[in-house]
Parts: sequence; structure tokens; C-alpha cells
Amino acid sequence: MSEFLQVAHAAKDAAQLLAPLPRAPKDRALRAIADALVARADEIVAANAEDVDKAREGGTSEAMIDRLRLDVARVEKIAGAVREVADLPDPVGEVVRGSTLPNGLELRQVRVPLGVIGIIYEGRPNVTVDAAALCLKSGNAVLLRGSSSAYASNTVLVRIMQEALAETEVPAGAVQLVPGLTRDSVKELMRARGLVDVLIPRGGASLINSVVEESTVPVIETGVGTCHVYVDADADQEMALSILVNAKAQRPSVCNAAETFLVHAAIAEEFVPKALATLKSAGVTVHGDPAIAAYSPDVVPATEDDFYAEYLSLDIAAAVVASLDEAVAHIRRYGSAHTDAIITRSQPAARRFVALVDSAAVAVNASTRFTDGGEFGFGAEVGISTQKLHSRGPMGLPELTSTKWIYTGDGHIRT
Repeated sequence: MSEFLQVAHAAKDAAQLLAPLPRAPKDRALRAIADALVARADEIVAANAEDVDKAREGGTSEAMIDRLRLDVARVEKIAGAVREVADLPDPVGEVVRGSTLPNGLELRQVRVPLGVIGIIYEGRPNVTVDAAALCLKSGNAVLLRGSSSAYASNTVLVRIMQEALAETEVPAGAVQLVPGLTRDSVKELMRARGLVDVLIPRGGASLINSVVEESTVPVIETGVGTCHVYVDADADQEMALSILVNAKAQRPSVCNAAETFLVHAAIAEEFVPKALATLKSAGVTVHGDPAIAAYSPDVVPATEDDFYAEYLSLDIAAAVVASLDEAVAHIRRYGSAHTDAIITRSQPAARRFVALVDSAAVAVNASTRFTDGGEFGFGAEVGISTQKLHSRGPMGLPELTSTKWIYTGDGHIRT
């Protein structure tokens, strides 16, 4: 039996033990994990430093290194997110709907764990803990396949979590790191139908597309974040500047950072110069269409690819549009259905934008950076789903469950 099959079978066995556990032992296990992460933060940071050094030697961009890097403060924040998950309601056993049928049968639809969840992700070792915490709380075992760039970090994090779980009622085998650094281990995970109930890819477009196209295991697709900020004709321009800079520059390497801003032509002459100056002061390079480029020699002429780009850096595409409907058409053409925002004082404009933009999240007079499980009050998230089946948007605890129907009779037979 291959190393992968060993950990996959261990996860499946653990899932059967974990699924019926009530909330209390799962919460105790999560708090034990959080305590262990904090107590062993120096060990985690040391392993992470190996990954960071290798990434830098390999020419990895600073944006990607930022996603990879851990320090004591970030480890403590990760542990805090685990504690927040422990404090959240347990979705398992929740009655979604129920009724008593005319024949007297009592019918209930209740939430149950999915079983074994495989997570394939890039770069960010915090995902290792976030995903494990959410899976455990929702009664699922998890197979974690992070990128080779974070292998030392992920190995230590999983070992710490397993050792913490060994002192609790939750089986330590419920958290597993997929062994191996090559694509072969990824292929094994994608083909493990019957052992793995669902796969969730989290990363760039090429990773997500390859998993969706090659996997025989059902996939919940988490999409890239080509997010837009549209500044409407009736926008509060100071508000728009504040939101635009926050959406782009507060943390540019994450999927809910803005990658394009659109400006209504009616205010372009007044707003665009201010936007360009403000973005420049934040270190952002603007890739603009001819209408934007006309306002400053600092603007890089935009190509078609710029409007599709998920930069994950201090770069942003920009265009002037003639109307709200043209802005929506642009978003539908180039966007990734992640998060798109409108800045406007017009309620009719806001309502129309919300109705027409077909994205997992739509923001009105707020930064795209709020599309996040923690910010939505879900605790740590396993990803942002941009598809429409099973779940959409930040995937918290309920999104990691399925349902079963239970009906109870009194000797009922069908005639």
C-alpha cells in the first residue's frame, strides 16, 4: 500500500469515529490545538524560515513570500482563529427543515459531515490549520496537500495538531498531510474516489483548473479573485478613494484584493487624477485603458490580459465606463465571480448593480477585502467558492456538511 493510501485509509477510519462526536469533545480538541500552536510557535517559525529561504533562493516574488511567511504574531492569530471556530455553533445535527406528513410520519432533514475532505492549496501555511479546524468542527477528517514551497511548515503544523489531538477524544488520524512533494501525490488524491468524499482546491487558476478537469473525486471549486471596484457617477469621491486604496493595497496578495477599478465617465475628469495620485502614494502601479492613461504618464497602457489578471501585487487595472451597465458588462466579461463593489450614494444604482452582478459577493460602499469567513463571522474559512452548486462565497462550517433525511413512523407501511 502506498504512503498516500495509508494516510487516506487512516483518514477514512478517523472520519467514522469523528462523525458521531457531539460538540464538546470537538471544541476541547480545537482548543488543545490552539494552545499547542502558541506553545510551539518558535518551532513553527523556524520550520517556516526554511521554506521562506528556499522560496527566496528560487526567485519567488515578494507577494508570494508574504503569503508563505509566518512569525509568532501570525501563529498566534492562526491559533486565535481556531479558538473562534471552537466558539461557533456546531452545524452537525442541525435540522434544516422538518414536518409531520399527513400519514403521521415525522420527517427531518439534518446536517451531517461530508466525510473525508481533501484540500489542495498553494503557499499559505495558515490554510493548513484553518482547513483542519473547520473540518474537525464540522465532523470531517481532512487530507491536506499544500504546496512543496511550504512543506516544512505544513509538516510541523500537522505534527503539532496530531500530537494535540492524541490527548483528546478526537482521533489524531482525522488530520493528515498528504505525503510527497511531486505531482504524483496530487494525482493520487484527485483519483481517490471512494476514500475521499470531496476535494477543495484553493489557489491560482492553473491549480483550480487542473483539479476540476482531472479529478474523479467531486470538487467544490474555489475561484481566483479578479475583484472590481466600480466608482459610480454619484459616488462620494473621498469614500471611493479610501475604499479603493484599502481594497488594493491593504494586503494585495490575497484573493479578495481589488484587481481592477472602473470609473463612470461623468466623474472621470475629477476623480481619476485623485485616484492615480492616491494609488501612487500607496505604491500601486496602474495599468489603464487609453482614457485612464491620458491623465498621467505614470499609467502603464493596459492590455487585454491586464483586465483578466489576478495580480496579487501592487498593480491594478483601470478603465473609464460610460454607464453602470457598461461597468457590469466589463465585470461579467473579465471578472471571476468572486467579489465586486460599487461606490455610490444612489440607492437605485446600488440595487441595479447588486441585481446584475453575478458574483459570490457584492459590496455596496465597502471594500472587497471583507469577503472573508472571519469578517463574515463564520470563523476561519476553507476558501471562497465561486461556483453555484453546494456552496457559494466564504465556506464556513455549514458549507462543509451535507444532509440526510430521517423519517420516523409507528409501524408505517406504504400501500
